[in-house]
Amino acid sequence: MIKFNLGLSQKCLITLISVCSFSIAAHGPVTPQAINTSTLPTLGEEWFDTNPYREKEGDVLTEILRVGASAYNQNCARCHGLGGVSGGIAPDIRKLPADFDGDEWYIYRVQNGAVRNGAVYMPKMTEHLNQEALWAIRTWLESVSEK
Repeated sequence: MIKFNLGLSQKCLITLISVCSFSIAAHGPVTPQAINTSTLPTLGEEWFDTNPYREKEGDVLTEILRVGASAYNQNCARCHGLGGVSGGIAPDIRKLPADFDGDEWYIYRVQNGAVRNGAVYMPKMTEHLNQEALWAIRTWLESVSEK
């Protein structure tokens, strides 16, 4: 007959909870993080209606994608999922169409955030990140979208 060891079971449970908590916290802090966009093409203050980085190529696109991935992981992954794959907490934004309609929704959400019944589900990201960082995130998301 197998003996049940309560002490060992408790230690295993505590270890499991600690590991799971660490991986959730590893998604990044809740407070939006500043992003260095000095290596990206400058866009100015006025917002574009469509993604100005979508048609870029070569080294410029490579840098946009690098900055976009980093910015996403630091500012969006906690809710929208690592690698752009939503874990169900927030919408899977990889599925936005790479066109005017998708850009329109994206602009609205990053400018206005998401608040329901007074609870902030997503901050107004334009208060924390510049246009270059936010379009770099959108460009990176398009690069990892399921086509």
